Amino acid sequence: MSLLELAAWQGLIHSDGWVEGSAGQAPVVEPATGAELARVGVAAPSDVSRAARLAANAQRDWAAQPYVARAAVLRRAGQLFIEHAQEIAAWLVRESGAVRPFAEFQTQVAAEECFAAAALAAEPYGQLLRTALPRLSMARRVPVGVAGVIAPFNAPIVLAIRAIAPALALGNAVVCKPDPRTAVSGGVVFARVFEEAGLPAGVLHVLPGDAAVGAAVVEAPEIRVIAFTGSTGAGRAVAGLAAKHLKRVHLELGGNSALIVLDDVDLETAVSAGAFGSFNHAGQICMATSRHLVHHAVADDYVRALAAHAEKLPVGDPTGPVALGPIIDAGQRDRVHALVTGSVEAGAELVTGGTYDGLFYQPTVLAAVTPDVPAFSSEIFGPVAPVTVFHDLDEAVRLATATPYGLSLGILTRDVMAGLALAERVPTGLVHINDQTVNDEPNAPFGGLGDSGTGSRHGGAAANLEAFTETQWVTVRGDLPQYPF
Repeated sequence: MSLLELAAWQGLIHSDGWVEGSAGQAPVVEPATGAELARVGVAAPSDVSRAARLAANAQRDWAAQPYVARAAVLRRAGQLFIEHAQEIAAWLVRESGAVRPFAEFQTQVAAEECFAAAALAAEPYGQLLRTALPRLSMARRVPVGVAGVIAPFNAPIVLAIRAIAPALALGNAVVCKPDPRTAVSGGVVFARVFEEAGLPAGVLHVLPGDAAVGAAVVEAPEIRVIAFTGSTGAGRAVAGLAAKHLKRVHLELGGNSALIVLDDVDLETAVSAGAFGSFNHAGQICMATSRHLVHHAVADDYVRALAAHAEKLPVGDPTGPVALGPIIDAGQRDRVHALVTGSVEAGAELVTGGTYDGLFYQPTVLAAVTPDVPAFSSEIFGPVAPVTVFHDLDEAVRLATATPYGLSLGILTRDVMAGLALAERVPTGLVHINDQTVNDEPNAPFGGLGDSGTGSRHGGAAANLEAFTETQWVTVRGDLPQYPF
């Protein structure tokens, strides 16, 4: 049985059932071919206001459910992601341009996120406190109420479900605004999965829309916490608007992650890891290896081998046997190309790539990249591997910390303890010794520092409890005390 049968959702938004969006409809466009795959409903700010009110009303009954009931819904959702993995992955391939392995990875992660969230519902949610008075004193975690989730296009399932699943498990309702470019795989999928899993009506709302819809999610008084994943610039705007309304906001933003390659590595293995970190999903991953910092003793060989790997990677329609699919749209492609051409004009060497056909951008290697080159200082979000040479560990640290981003760090070396010592000198949210920078697991804390975000707000019981609950102090006395008033 099809989960995503068009008749169930085409042209509609999900808000206490499938209804028409106030902003009409929009086409679902396949980046690889330009073909229209379907039509989705589009929300307006007025739809957000309605959804937030409905969510607040539905949340009270949802939070009152026994934790085992909430956990059962999350387990069923996880199972549905498994049962319909091929159908969901097919939409990811065609709508987001992901190659099949990356699409299947996202469906697998979605299931794991739901199973982890089901376990989260049973976690201890408070602690007993010492008190000097004759009473029971405790701190307990209570749901925030309604959580707003604003998710991007690049990994639309992973980057939304990691907030949706724990928020629901902890007794919250959710209003989700997916990127309109991936409104099916990043929106309709969640609505249909949780609908089939038995989530009560009104607890989850999915509202594709533009920036005005995102602003309405932040401003709605019923929505108390915002989980935003996107660019650093957009994150600053979200944080500023949330501050005006005294709301908590969790930001997972851009990255410019460094891979430090020391001179004792097995070169071919190191290059393979570096190529994967830069070129997977055409570089459209926040954790992508955006800077290859390579010891001078192996730098020339590393560049030659990296270019050879890049030239062997087939680029094309992700429904076929290719390694890289398209950039999401022309605007993003042009931004990537401008960074490449601007870097060459600033003195970088174009070793391979730097060309495109439609939305298909060739894997690109830049050498002689210095800190004043655009590809060094900016988040690229495309299949580009800039290589910078260092001569000693102090210089490697200076280069690694020369941008305001702090999401992920990879260090490749045979001396693991030296790698750990080096990592302690680089502020970053994630560190991977002897691996590239793109790593994520549902049970691990995830988040960046500086321009990459507000720290670990996803993954693991501690981060999710912090993200989607409030701490409440409760005292209980056996008898009412007498006061001298």
